[in-house]
Amino acid sequence: MQTVKKPARLLKSPVRSRPLKIVALGDSLVYGYGDPVGGGWTERLRRQWMRDLQTGHVLYNLGIRGNCVSQVTERLEGEFRYRGELRNQVPDLIILSVGVNDSPRLGQPNGRSFTDFTVFEQQINHLLHQAQQLCPAIFIGMVPVCEEKMPFLGCFYFNHFDQYRYKETTKKACNNFNIPYLDIFDLWLGRGEDWLQSRLTSDGLHPNVVGYKSLLRDIIDWQSISKLMTDVQLF
Repeated sequence: MQTVKKPARLLKSPVRSRPLKIVALGDSLVYGYGDPVGGGWTERLRRQWMRDLQTGHVLYNLGIRGNCVSQVTERLEGEFRYRGELRNQVPDLIILSVGVNDSPRLGQPNGRSFTDFTVFEQQINHLLHQAQQLCPAIFIGMVPVCEEKMPFLGCFYFNHFDQYRYKETTKKACNNFNIPYLDIFDLWLGRGEDWLQSRLTSDGLHPNVVGYKSLLRDIIDWQSISKLMTDVQLF
């Protein structure tokens, strides 16, 4: 059985000793596609932290539209190593958010999965293991789609059943690696269909301006992020 190496913990401190350097890696949800006003949750959070130039955390948006887990894994360490500041120090925290682009069916509602589920299980575990070797990591889950507006781009059939399968195996893997996971999928579905529809763009896949505002609030209220607002301690 593989022994999982736990990441080093940041020093506890009642007073923030320095700004943290944080990288957010993932797909269009990290990039902020669909929010022409605020640039998405990552950009909105970055601006919030920039209000205090002396103590505000540094947040790099490394989201790329269309990225799957394998692509984020390929660029993870390179992105991490080149986002240091102040005498080449590396980042203190990795925020991951990816997986939805692996889940759709191709060509038709019952077509083959873009990324085979068994392959995805292997890839997500590899990504989390690699991230944990670099620094503490946390994971923000996918947003539920509007099934009635599929297919996306005429060929990608996203659906809640497959989204649930892929996010559950991601959630399980995060639990195995002791990586905090924010289950946006269940959280948003639990608020009702009307609430969800009002927060998605016309493509049925990406949050709109209101959606990203709601997503930012959910992220800020999450314990793993709320601690960063007042304290250097992550866990």
